[in-house]
Amino acid sequence: MAPSRIAQTALYQEVAERLRQRIFAHQIPPGTRIDEQGLAIDYGISRTPLREALKVLAAEGLVTLRPRRGCFVTEISEQDLDEILPLMAMLEGRCALEATGRAQPAEITRLEAIHRQLERFAENNQIERFFEANQEFHSQIQLMAGNRWLRQVIQDLRKVLKLTRLLSLSIDGRLEQSLTEHRVILDAIKAGDAVAAQTAMHDHILSVRRALARSISQHEVPA
Repeated sequence: MAPSRIAQTALYQEVAERLRQRIFAHQIPPGTRIDEQGLAIDYGISRTPLREALKVLAAEGLVTLRPRRGCFVTEISEQDLDEILPLMAMLEGRCALEATGRAQPAEITRLEAIHRQLERFAENNQIERFFEANQEFHSQIQLMAGNRWLRQVIQDLRKVLKLTRLLSLSIDGRLEQSLTEHRVILDAIKAGDAVAAQTAMHDHILSVRRALARSISQHEVPA
């Protein structure tokens, strides 16, 4: 029997990606109820692929399905941060350790280029662009580590943390502090000191938690 043709990307997957990006950009803020009927009209689709897309996002932790109430963009609580960030610190610390042991000269050059972008964005107080370069810096270290299982777990958790997008960087002095922490990580990797890189990354992630605590106390609710 001839093999069946591979179908193009399912409609619900495209819808899920569009909603994912809107959530990450806070165009649909945390706590917002998803207007299924309105979105279906906007996208020119039926409710079926939209609901399938919401199931995907629910599995990723980006939305919460509440029986008889609807679907809401997930709000990250203080308890969530206390549970997620120490785990992230452990995982990303391990990632930095493995990356240091496997780093190639071209990969370090790429990491240095990203850090120069961070310096430029910090100098000009371009928080949005700093955030994106920060994501790229961490992603580069994950690629350097070459551990696809570690990278997959980290990326899944980072999706949820994007719900706090830019919040920690809005604190006075945090941009410069974050830049300094990245420099310590970079220097340890360049020096081939895997343990120092692991420790620096671990401490960097935990400092994000402290910054978020200060930001939340100032804003009362994440924004």
